[in-house]
Amino acid sequence: MVSLYGLVGRKLSHSFSRTYFTDKFREEAIEAEYKLFELEEISGLPDLISSYPTLKGLNVTVPYKEYVIDYLDALSDTAKAIGAVNTILIERDVHGHPFLIGHNTDAEGFRRSLLGFIGSCAGIKALVTGTGGAAKAVSYALAKERIEATFVSRVPTEKNLTGCVIGYEDCGQEIISDHHLIINTTPLGTFPDTTSKAPLSYHFLTPEHKAFDLVYNPAVTAFMKACAERGCGVKNGLEMLYNQAELSWQIWQMG
Repeated sequence: MVSLYGLVGRKLSHSFSRTYFTDKFREEAIEAEYKLFELEEISGLPDLISSYPTLKGLNVTVPYKEYVIDYLDALSDTAKAIGAVNTILIERDVHGHPFLIGHNTDAEGFRRSLLGFIGSCAGIKALVTGTGGAAKAVSYALAKERIEATFVSRVPTEKNLTGCVIGYEDCGQEIISDHHLIINTTPLGTFPDTTSKAPLSYHFLTPEHKAFDLVYNPAVTAFMKACAERGCGVKNGLEMLYNQAELSWQIWQMG
């Protein structure tokens, strides 16, 4: 029987996950299939799992990384600490009843990609746009590397983040000059809305800054273009995607 895995989200036309895992399964002669499951509401998750008895694991993307927790039976220590889930391991008892365990591989996937991008973390401060599930994973990874972070949100309320939260209107020259690592965790700029970007004061950026966009489709986002125009080094989220996907696969295989 072919094992089934998949991705849960609201709009998935931009996703590379199915191609990535389909290629992996073919190249490694793994008898498995990877599907995209678009859900208008995360409340549809139990019915989805009931409809596919061979489903062994799911990835979770925006906007459900936080909301999905209410539908899970257990969380890994990392997912619990972050407060967001991007990977679900589905275990079943002898009667086929599912037991869902939430994990987070975004944080480690991001951390590995970030270290390859910036090298030394000594003395660097990060300015992070967004405060959702992806931002929580980034927050966890930054804290692990002892990188001080400030988060920027349209609604600057306190969240499960290891740093202060400010509004975009508070993000002027002083803040940008003090934070040489700029990280976009919002979905702004994702295909097909490729012209949008976080409303930062990009003209304050310098060649001393580095910009990391978690978006990977398109390969060069509007955020990255705006930063590159100021001489910043830029990186997209594709390597992070590969990292977290491989970590997800390890979790599913151990289940």
